[in-house]
Amino acid sequence: MTATVIYDGNASQVAGASARGNDLWMPLEDLATVTGWELKPQGLCRDDVCVPIPAGRESEFIRENRVNLAALARMLRQPTAHDDVNAVWFFGESVGKRRDDLLSLKAPDFALPDLDGRIHCLSEYAGRKVLLLSWASW
Repeated sequence: MTATVIYDGNASQVAGASARGNDLWMPLEDLATVTGWELKPQGLCRDDVCVPIPAGRESEFIRENRVNLAALARMLRQPTAHDDVNAVWFFGESVGKRRDDLLSLKAPDFALPDLDGRIHCLSEYAGRKVLLLSWASW
């Protein structure tokens, strides 16, 4: 089957993926392209972070040249949502990353148009006080 995997906000089509319950098995060769993670002797690594595969649980993560991306997400405490009918899997930010962002008290950058259609980014106002007003009809 081909699955759509949304990781770090990027959607990728992964041929040869297979879903079994809450597990998503994908070809190991696609792991780095889709997620930025790669298998190394010390475990699954991305940039300077390596997650060792727990002893005795190797087959839960790696099997027959395939990797269980959902098992990695559970270990990283990443929220996961999937639609089995449409073969779409979404992986959110880890709890640790979200905690660090909240503790930093820094608002994420975003861009919105003003009433005249000019785009403004929050980062343009760095170092200045900004009052943000929002409204929703619901």
